[in-house]
Amino acid sequence: MNVLREKQRGERAVEQVLHTYRKRLHRKEAMYNAKAFSATSATSPLASTTIARRDPTETDVQIEILFCGICHSDLHQVRNEWSEFMPTVYPCVPGHEIVGRVTKVGAGVKKFKVGDLAAVGCMVDSDGTCPECKRGEEQFCPNMTLTYNFPDKHTGGVTYGGYSDSVVVDERFVLKVPANLDLAGTAPLLCAGITTFSPLHHWGVTKGKKVGIVGLGGLGHMGVKFAHALGAHVVLFTTSPGKTEDALRLGADEVVVSKNADEVAKHAGSFDFILDAVSANHDINTYINLLARDGNLTLVGAPNKPFEIPAFALIMGRRSVSGSPIGGIAETQKMLDFCGEHNITADVEVIPIQKVNEAYDRLLKSDVKYRFSIDMASLKNA
Repeated sequence: MNVLREKQRGERAVEQVLHTYRKRLHRKEAMYNAKAFSATSATSPLASTTIARRDPTETDVQIEILFCGICHSDLHQVRNEWSEFMPTVYPCVPGHEIVGRVTKVGAGVKKFKVGDLAAVGCMVDSDGTCPECKRGEEQFCPNMTLTYNFPDKHTGGVTYGGYSDSVVVDERFVLKVPANLDLAGTAPLLCAGITTFSPLHHWGVTKGKKVGIVGLGGLGHMGVKFAHALGAHVVLFTTSPGKTEDALRLGADEVVVSKNADEVAKHAGSFDFILDAVSANHDINTYINLLARDGNLTLVGAPNKPFEIPAFALIMGRRSVSGSPIGGIAETQKMLDFCGEHNITADVEVIPIQKVNEAYDRLLKSDVKYRFSIDMASLKNA
């Protein structure tokens, strides 16, 4: 019965998109063709295609995409693994870690000009009027528009992401890129970067704080870099002793193998903040017990099994556990500026678009240090 309901929900979502798409055809809005890589079903590989993009309106910025990072969310979405709450509409063009160069601007655009470096993250629109937007927290806007696989109010279809040669976005959601940063390594900052920077920023991590980072992957390696640059004493927790050297290189002051209970216990009650970046199922109580009074543990990884947390583990130390998504536009710009000041980018393996399906397979095996970044110039030969 649940499977049937999910199937019906997905069919309704697809029909809604098709209905709005037909309405757009009748409106005859100005569009142009763009090259892209898309999936046509949950089981099909990503392949070369052509998609329709809107011509820039008065407040739009058109960007030639130079690099696009691969996020684990891309894989989930392409394979329709989030069908319960966000069914995938095909064809699906993923990608929300976009860096490129401005090629056109609308008449009302004030912050960008042709030739500027620019970036786009996980959002491309919001209502701009709700309390969340007015606080600069667009990521919580109930009418936010995600960069791909989300209803597109302009075209009537769904939004298409950064596995494409270009994108058109309202200037409110376009970000400035510091000129000194490597562009391939900058792309993952638009998701992995802000996902880790935002909670560190929110919970006041600064010089003199003791910070734990759980897991050294795509998110965790950015957490180590940011916490180090913010001046904290950084302890990396990992199940893999072989990651010690890399963690120290990235900025960790100490590395603790979490399977070693005695080593973990030495840090009991000492952390101001712990960032848990692990998506595999694990015992969170191990890390809660390491928090000092008023310490916080924030989840950015999302294990599929619920946690069991003893109430007194939180009550007796006035500790807290929270979660955090991406940040708002202003905070994302603050993160990029911080990266420019400290010369921080993600550690990436640059690939041509033709290897994206192989990259997805490797992503499932955690076979990358630490993010893939697609050189979109390769799309010209696809």
